[in-house]
Amino acid sequence: MQENTDTPMQEKPSTVRRKREKAHRERTILDAALRLFVAKGFHRTSASEIANAAEVSVGTVYFYFKNKEALLIRLTEEISYELRKLVGSEFSLSDGTLDGFKGAGLSFFKDFCIPHPEKVTLLFREAVGHSQAVEKARKKGFTQLTEDVRKAILFMAENMDRPLTNPESADVLAVSIVGIYERVAYNYLFWKEGETDILKVGEDAVAFLVAGVERFLKP
Repeated sequence: MQENTDTPMQEKPSTVRRKREKAHRERTILDAALRLFVAKGFHRTSASEIANAAEVSVGTVYFYFKNKEALLIRLTEEISYELRKLVGSEFSLSDGTLDGFKGAGLSFFKDFCIPHPEKVTLLFREAVGHSQAVEKARKKGFTQLTEDVRKAILFMAENMDRPLTNPESADVLAVSIVGIYERVAYNYLFWKEGETDILKVGEDAVAFLVAGVERFLKP
């Protein structure tokens, strides 16, 4: 029987280059849209402004994205994924102690809010209340993050041999934690006037949350 010596055909250099250029152009449009949506607001930003900022034609913007909402959805999906990757993974990898849970909780402020204020602005302000499609993208990201927190709570309770007084409380606690994160970030980044030490705010918020979780653990 003859041995099959066929090997996968490599893409031509010109094909690879076109794909790379396409990905770069798409990324440039997304980055320009993010800057403008955050600076001017989604509704006050036009496709022509995005095109100018990305140094492409309006036709090119519409070639890659059907409309402005498609851009907003894509950005929401990307930022939601990044939030979960940064914060959700910290909860997933926490060592099953209260201190580990606290450290994971601080990652939201330390690793997301502080270095990426523009992404916080888009996810918590500009992506809210536009359409079912945009809300679906937000919901998916927050649902996954909430599940990461819920699992971390259950793992901590098991690891510390301190079961929850009510196992169903893990759901409520996880939803509350993610909800408080969003509201604290919104209040201190968008509403409160003057300088704010967001890390100190985060430390206080997480201390409050950890104390609340501990009250639901059996002695």
